[in-house]
Amino acid sequence: MAKGKNYRDSVKELDLTKAYEAKEAIENVLKTAKAKFDETIELHVRLGVDPKQADQQVRGTVVLPNGTGKDVKVLVIAKGEKAEIAEKAGADIVGAEEIIAKILSENYLDFDVVITSPDMMGQMGRVAKILGPKGLMPSPKSGTVTTDIEKAIKDTKAGKVEYRVDKTAIVHCPIGKKSFGVEKLLENYEALMEAIVKAKPSAAKGQYVKSVYTASTMGPGIKVNHR
Repeated sequence: MAKGKNYRDSVKELDLTKAYEAKEAIENVLKTAKAKFDETIELHVRLGVDPKQADQQVRGTVVLPNGTGKDVKVLVIAKGEKAEIAEKAGADIVGAEEIIAKILSENYLDFDVVITSPDMMGQMGRVAKILGPKGLMPSPKSGTVTTDIEKAIKDTKAGKVEYRVDKTAIVHCPIGKKSFGVEKLLENYEALMEAIVKAKPSAAKGQYVKSVYTASTMGPGIKVNHR
């Protein structure tokens, strides 16, 4: 796919073979974020793991100190007292069987995160094939299947992100928006990298963090010197 003029101009300004210190890398990303909208700034981390092995999966969550810059629409599937707690805690949509039926019959997906109580997981299996491919299926590992519905909602609204290694052993994750500026993005970067490093599987051998790149939605990837 042909790259736009802004992209080509950005590439001319940088040495894409160089690994920059984190702060300088983020500064360069902001310089190259030339789209007319508030671009998302992303982190792409290649890990020395084999994602095909169950004991080398890397997955977890972290609350970014400055959030993601995105308004997150939260669906909570729960009943009774837990549904009442969800409504008071600021969930955007709260329901039970009727929401599951709507997802099934209408392919309803007007939400960004699904949180559910453990007692509803038996019924959630009915929509796993719809939610799973979209990355929306609740999971205990991501903290979206929980008895503490209130905390899950507040963490999600505060900027909790899930990171997980893909089939090519890369973690892709947002760290904020261009409008955040260097310092806030750097704080988010450090929080995410610390979480990924702590999540190193004991079965992973050799160099764990192979490479780190940061980029804006429309800009080139800039290599970060991660120690």
